[in-house]
This record gives sequence, C-alpha cells and structure tokens, in this order.
Amino acid sequence: MPAHYASADEPTLRDRTWLEQQWDIARLKAKEEKTGHLLVLDEIQKVVNWSSVVKMLWDADTRSGVPLKVVLLGSAPLLIQSGLTESLAGRFEVIAVPHWSFTEMREAFGWNLEQYIFYGAYPGAAELISDPERWRRYILDSLIETTISRDILLQTRIDKPALLRRLFQLGCAYSGQVLSYQKMIGQLTDAGNTTTLAHYLELLQGAGMLAGISKYAYGQARQRASSPKLQVLNTALMSAQDQRSIAQARQESDYWGRLVESCIGAHLLNSSLGTSINVNYWRERNHEVDFVLQQGKTTVAIEVKSGARRESLPGMNAFVQQFKTKRQLLVGGQGIELETFLSKPAAHWLQ
Repeated sequence: MPAHYASADEPTLRDRTWLEQQWDIARLKAKEEKTGHLLVLDEIQKVVNWSSVVKMLWDADTRSGVPLKVVLLGSAPLLIQSGLTESLAGRFEVIAVPHWSFTEMREAFGWNLEQYIFYGAYPGAAELISDPERWRRYILDSLIETTISRDILLQTRIDKPALLRRLFQLGCAYSGQVLSYQKMIGQLTDAGNTTTLAHYLELLQGAGMLAGISKYAYGQARQRASSPKLQVLNTALMSAQDQRSIAQARQESDYWGRLVESCIGAHLLNSSLGTSINVNYWRERNHEVDFVLQQGKTTVAIEVKSGARRESLPGMNAFVQQFKTKRQLLVGGQGIELETFLSKPAAHWLQ
C-alpha cells in the first residue's frame, strides 16, 4: 500500500498545524489512489494534544469515507496509552513492539548466543560492543537515563523519583529472584508503602525496563497478593550496571546463570506482549518453578539450567502433582538448547 511517513522527532516545534498538514497530504493521495493510502506518524507523543486532533481528523474521514489507514508510532508507551484511552476509545488497535529477539539480533548483526545473553537486545548499541566502556555508557546515558527521565518522570506524577530510580537498580541487581515488597522496603530508604512500590514497578514495566512476575495460583487476587519475581526486560540493563566483561561474566557460573535465566524470562515476557499469555513463576515452601506459561486452561512449566550437569527437579515434580500441565520443559543443561528456545516465541510452547 502506498504510504506517507512523517516524524515529530525533529528539533522544530511540532503542533496541531503540523499534524493537520501531514494528514492532508495523506488524504489527497488516498483520494487519488483506488487502493487507499497509509499514513505513518512517528513519535506522535511529541505533538501537543495529539490524541484529540487525531480523533477529530479520523472521525471526519470516517464520515466522508476517505480510504486512509493510520499508524501512530511512539517511544513513550505510557503517554501513548494515556492518549489512546482518553480520546480514541473504540477507534484503535494496539500493536505491541517489544525488545528485539535473539533471532532478530542474530540476523541483523551476526550475534551468537553468548553475545545476546550478555549485551541484550538494543539494536542501537550493537555496533558498540567492541568498545565495552562506550557500550556501557550508551546504555546508561542514552537508554536508561532518558527512559526514566523522559518517558516516566516527565509524563507521570512521581512523588518519589529517587525511589523509582533505586527500585530500578534493585530490580536489575535481583533480576530472576523473588523479593517480597517488605524486603524491598528494607533495602530502600524512604520506600513508603508496598502500594507505592507496586505502582512504580508497573510504570517501569510499561516503559519496557523491569517487570514484577506474579506467582502462579488459582485466582487473580492470590496472584496479585504474591511477592513478585523481579525480571529485567532486556539483559543489557543488568550488564551495563555491572563492571564484569563478557569473559568475566562467562567464568562466574552463578552470575552467568542469573543472566541466562533473566534472558529467558525477558524473552517470554517480550514474546507474549500483546497476547493472552500469562507469564508467572511458582514457589511453595522449598519448591520452585522458574516460569509458568498459562493461556486459558493450558499450562506449561519451565525450568532453566545454565550448566551441563544433570540435576533433579523437585520443584517441577511438586508443581505437576498440584496442577495439571500440558508439558514440562527443561531449558539449557541437558534439556532444550538455549538457542533453540530463544528462537521460538512463548506461544510456540503452548501449542
């Protein structure tokens, strides 16, 4: 389909007039072409009051039958979602764009498995890995800081911005581990209450940085009341804040194991974004299952092992005795190869 593309991500001010001009260009082309036309507006959240203007223009085209399809792109998920729900109810479909997958990074940059596990999935940083310090500064300054400062703090009311930053750092340090909100409060000064931490964790997840995975249980109320399993959505967020090189990380089995599990967790969350798949963990007494995929009545239990030695899986056995599962997967070790697992979306294992 023929298309007109315009971006609001330029130094000059983008306002209502600019948005109407771009829309009119696409309208004229749409009327000339029998197949219709596609309008793509990038960084739409930078246009003041964009959602109300889009609503007016879209409704006018709907009444007059203009064959124009519109794609709105934005790098600030929180602001995009706010504009959609406030003004465009019933007029839009959300298409989630998560972090890049292992397959995408391999095809675009020739990365191997270890590079993907350590350096994560930011395509803009891929060409910098030959200079580790430059790569690290890029992740910290250009991605982490700008996302927190611009996408979260400037777009949402945050009463304790320093707490949100410390929560993010704590989540990266404890990625792959279950940490109760009470324990978080004990490690964070001026932490307030558990409701504040839960809200900040939701904001960080909305920005594509850090998630709190709920415990698998019967009933939504029990899941929400559980202690979250902290999970980065891109392992670069862990590696960039650590001083280990990729060679040093590979030599330290415990740290590498945390990176591997976090990589698997990020892959499951990213590949299930925009679907009806729930990603949980399970723990009962001393038994634990790393990840539980659930879609409708179908459940898949997943255990991650970064080493090659054979290990017993008491957590998996206990889970299967308590819950009906479609299959139990061992990833890594003597189970499914990490490269194979990361090449398939979460939905594949539920089929």
